[in-house]
Amino acid sequence: MPPDPAQRLLGYIDGAWVASAVCAAAELGVADALAGGARDADQLARAVGAHPGALYRLLRALADLGVLRELDGRVFELTETGERLRRDHPESQRGFAVMLGSSWHRRAWSGFADSVRTGESAFERVFGPAFDHFRDHPEHGEVLNDAMTSVSAAFVWPAVRGHDFTRYGTVVDVGGGHGAMLAAILSAHPEGRGVLFDLPHVIEGAGGPLVEAGVADRCELVGGDFFTSVPPGGDAYLLSNVVHDWGDDDAVRILASCRRAMNDGGRVLLCEAVIPDPPREPTAATVIDLEMLVIAKGARQRTAGEYAELFERAGLRLAGVTGGGVFDVVEAVPG
Repeated sequence: MPPDPAQRLLGYIDGAWVASAVCAAAELGVADALAGGARDADQLARAVGAHPGALYRLLRALADLGVLRELDGRVFELTETGERLRRDHPESQRGFAVMLGSSWHRRAWSGFADSVRTGESAFERVFGPAFDHFRDHPEHGEVLNDAMTSVSAAFVWPAVRGHDFTRYGTVVDVGGGHGAMLAAILSAHPEGRGVLFDLPHVIEGAGGPLVEAGVADRCELVGGDFFTSVPPGGDAYLLSNVVHDWGDDDAVRILASCRRAMNDGGRVLLCEAVIPDPPREPTAATVIDLEMLVIAKGARQRTAGEYAELFERAGLRLAGVTGGGVFDVVEAVPG
């Protein structure tokens, strides 16, 4: 950001325009259309079904942002940054961009100031309880799952892959969505077995990443309610971006379910954007926390100390926090 305070503030304010440009490119599939190499704006317009003049204006702005590179003759190619808007990129962020650009997500965020005034979820004021909405509107739920898969590939997996999963015979991925994270874990742990656990309507469409990774024969898919129980007999219970969806009392219920189900010597592993105690360097966790404020009642990011308090209430004990990127692994053992 520029050093001048006025320009810096303007950059924060008009950041919504930048986000809209990137999200529109993701929705249109611009990066996928450029996967084979550079193309001119008119060719791209035909490929993505866009107005040629309007698309050129978008492409030009994206080039100034470093997402694309503009060559002579209104020809564009992807930069290393723009490659990550491709569907097939191993660290694709396309799904996350599509969600943030979706009409339902923007509509929820339009009430952000009211969330700050009241402490209540703007999303739930408009659409009702978040998880009920995604169950009843599967097209929105699919966008959410794709977004979480994007986040997992680009940011969560780099934190998780440093953990030694070879210590565990069975890994239970609680709230694991379609199974992308568990697929990556089992791919790196050829002797391990996994259980993918989520709501029944999520499990109905899950498992694709496990099949693609060739680990489906070592994994069981189970639908259920983690407030009641989770599959027993696990050596590690992984909850990636799950606990932050819930207020303290509900989070304790989820963690207590894992505590009751785990084998002797088991572990609970949370992958979350942990907020460092002040004084701290700028962190994405504080901004992610604002998303949680908007989306669901009680949802929030937490500090390590706040996780320790949840663990104690659930019969667990904080064993450590590792990572250091956007996300961290918070490890708990029986208390």
